[in-house]
Amino acid sequence: MATPLGDYLRLARAGFVMAREGVASRIDPAVRPPGSEPLFALAGLIERGGPASSAARLGAALSRLGPSYVKLGQFLATRPDVVGPQLARDLELLQDRMPPFPQDVAEATIARTFDRPVGEVYARLDLPLAAASIAQVHQGEVVDADGTARRVAVKVLRPDVQRRFRIDLSSFYRAARLGESSTPEGKRLRLVAVVDTLARSVSMEMDLRLEAAALSELAQNTREDADFRVPAVDWDRTGREVLTTEWVDGIKLNNLDALRAAGHDLPQLGRIVMQSFLRHALRDGFFHADMHPGNLFIDADGKLVAVDCGIMGRLGHKERRFLAEILFGFITRDWLRTAQVHFEAGYVPPHHSVEDFAQAIRAIGEPIYSRRADQISMAKLLTLLFEVTALFDMQTRPELLLLQKTMVVVEGVARNLDPQLDMWKTAEPVVRAWIERNLGPAGRIEEVATGFGAVGRSLQTLPELIAQGQRIAAQLDAATRDGLTLSPQTTDAIGRAEGRGNRWMTAALWVIAGLVAAQMLF
Repeated sequence: MATPLGDYLRLARAGFVMAREGVASRIDPAVRPPGSEPLFALAGLIERGGPASSAARLGAALSRLGPSYVKLGQFLATRPDVVGPQLARDLELLQDRMPPFPQDVAEATIARTFDRPVGEVYARLDLPLAAASIAQVHQGEVVDADGTARRVAVKVLRPDVQRRFRIDLSSFYRAARLGESSTPEGKRLRLVAVVDTLARSVSMEMDLRLEAAALSELAQNTREDADFRVPAVDWDRTGREVLTTEWVDGIKLNNLDALRAAGHDLPQLGRIVMQSFLRHALRDGFFHADMHPGNLFIDADGKLVAVDCGIMGRLGHKERRFLAEILFGFITRDWLRTAQVHFEAGYVPPHHSVEDFAQAIRAIGEPIYSRRADQISMAKLLTLLFEVTALFDMQTRPELLLLQKTMVVVEGVARNLDPQLDMWKTAEPVVRAWIERNLGPAGRIEEVATGFGAVGRSLQTLPELIAQGQRIAAQLDAATRDGLTLSPQTTDAIGRAEGRGNRWMTAALWVIAGLVAAQMLF
């Protein structure tokens, strides 16, 4: 069970391990909290030397601390404003590297989930192929009723992972509350909300039935897409701790040599990755939020196949509209409209000037307009963006964290496939189509039709509302015809209180009596 002392001890151990592996020295000084210089100086004394890369040492530190910290590291890759752009890129490279757990433990989990031996569930179950902080993946084989054998991917939850995360999340909350209470910057960054988002994400990932449902929903949304698909779910072999899906035969998107050898057009693949993500986010409001190259394949038909839907993002219609208008403002260089959208969305406090914010947006957008991806320094761009958010008191928007992180990752994947990719020209057809469909004449007509539908539904309930009004009127008439009447129990209690001279009890009872009368009236 988590206790305050236990939280602080775990945080102290984590700090030592991080400092030992040189993680503290990788944090950008610009994002370090005020007054923390002595702690970072001490961390420098603890740091060990060695030739290993910063990403490798970071991976070693997080692996030592356990699956909760690997997941935290992956999540903090979404927050370069907290850890700095360079460390965020190192964290993104981790992709949940963890040692696998034993085969017999995985088989015991499968047998417990389906209440029958593993041999009756799968004709074959191979050793794990990949292991992450939440689960690991095996290749298996099943035989259908007609005798057809087919390969499947079997994802099995790590043993005891729920308890570990519950304890470590207590420590993360402790650190977040300390950060918010000690510095105004920590409060602006909403560190507790960051941990809240992590906790929700992890709780969803630890029920593999929810991942199966996400795959099913994404498949339904993209069934008409010519260049994107997800593996089909085997629902008969899926439970809370086990997920079985179709096995994907394809080439990973980071294997450029194999993609070229297979004759694929790499720049076209880069456009497919970026446009698929934007289409899902804007059109459907439901997108794969972990689109690193290890989760993306190209199948024999040239389709982009996304696996591992444990982390998904959702956007409401309002958020989609703001996203589309902001992106379109950047594409068309309409900085004033882009600024106005930020104010309409409530992203910038109203006491600031729209014109001043438009000027700041222009300072971000103009240097990257019409430049290829290889000509843009994402580190400098992110640094400038964070300076602007701090200057205009913009608080973190937890509902947009996954979107922001995925946009950065997708841009990186597309850049790897096509270093000369123009992300604005690539995004423009998808964004323009959404705006024309939803904010143009067709969208306005649909809004009017939706409004008429709401009015129609209200009219359907009108008789019930009239009847309810008549009942209230009758109760009011009965209650006031001979004056308000309190129940005998209430008046007796008031009398006893007065008899004892307890003025406070009398006042409290009269308040209760008043509330009872008000309830009768209304």
